[in-house]
Amino acid sequence: MKDSPAKVFKKACKQDLFSLAPMAGLNFEAEYVDSFDVLKVFAAHGVEFLLSSQGKVPLLDCNGKIICLFFSANWCRPCKLFIPHLVDLYETLRKRGVNIEIIFVSFDRDEDGFKEHVESMPWLAVPFDVNLHRKLIDRYRIDRIPSFIPLCSDALTVDEKVIEWIEDYGADAFPFTKKRHEELKDLDRRKREEVDLQELLTREGRDFLIAGDDRKVVVSELAGKTVGLFFGAYWSPPCRAFTVQLTDVYNNLNDTKGRCFEIVFVSTDKDLKEFNVSRTSTPWLAIPYEDRTRHDLCRIFDIKKIPALVIIGPDGKVVSLNGKFMVSSYGAEAFPFTESRVKDLESALRKEGEALPQQVQDVKHEHVLKLEMAKAYVCDSCKKQGKFWSFFCDVCDYDLHPSCLEKVNKD
Repeated sequence: MKDSPAKVFKKACKQDLFSLAPMAGLNFEAEYVDSFDVLKVFAAHGVEFLLSSQGKVPLLDCNGKIICLFFSANWCRPCKLFIPHLVDLYETLRKRGVNIEIIFVSFDRDEDGFKEHVESMPWLAVPFDVNLHRKLIDRYRIDRIPSFIPLCSDALTVDEKVIEWIEDYGADAFPFTKKRHEELKDLDRRKREEVDLQELLTREGRDFLIAGDDRKVVVSELAGKTVGLFFGAYWSPPCRAFTVQLTDVYNNLNDTKGRCFEIVFVSTDKDLKEFNVSRTSTPWLAIPYEDRTRHDLCRIFDIKKIPALVIIGPDGKVVSLNGKFMVSSYGAEAFPFTESRVKDLESALRKEGEALPQQVQDVKHEHVLKLEMAKAYVCDSCKKQGKFWSFFCDVCDYDLHPSCLEKVNKD
């Protein structure tokens, strides 16, 4: 009578660990010896098969693979949001020839939830067994989900931020060591400090950006221009309002100074439909929605809120991370959006304010008007937009352009 798969696996446990090493040619910074130990735990609990969305997989099929445990639950919203990132990592690493397997350990409350959750995963799962799940949870000291544990020799000290690393870097986070994370952060710093538009905006298999009319524009055509990376989304009212301002500046500069200024839209839209609305309603270029470069740029420039505008000069250096303020405050006058240009504008404004009276009376208004700096207002006399200096009534919220002032004749 033949031994059961579990017995076969227990016998295999006696063989030399070196026979289970990851495939040659890859420079791993961690030894994945604990991958072997967890399979022994499974076998000791009578687990002969792991589950996949297609059916049962013999435990022996994991022999020799780099194993990572994924603790998750169907009821957990953060888990569901993380799974697409993990799917991309899993599929990318396997395409690269990395002999990796992810095994799902459930926090689900019932078997129906467990089965539904497994259907969203291309990797394997431990059969629904509350007692075994609890032992694994205790063994790896899991106190939150989602949790992702690469089973290397220091598995018990894996940084809890590995989930964030995967969200930030995808498959490039492999082999999930702190050394690898530092390398990636250094690479991001270099990309910020020594901007190469070709490296920053392209990806393997794509050297172009897309225009609103679906034209493809190669990134090399941006060389020598001032480039603004516009981080925004159609669902955001502040982004839609800023888009109007930015469009005016873009058209003004390119009409009066030649094609000196280009905008590249970095979408944070919720779906492709929203992205296409954003893209086709603006005159500039965009990174394709399906391209991970969008996510990478948000990380590289540490974008925490939108809208945001990063300005890159013709020499490839980052000019400003606060282009939104410059455009909102000074419009096209802020070009080329350098700090020195903003200082010049602020100096000119101060001189303009010093030349104006601090308070006046106007024949069109009954109260005394005080000089005030306002980011934007509508003149109550001419009904046109105003910016910067205003004669303001704090009694009845009245604004007046300095050019619309008609002083009271006291003679």
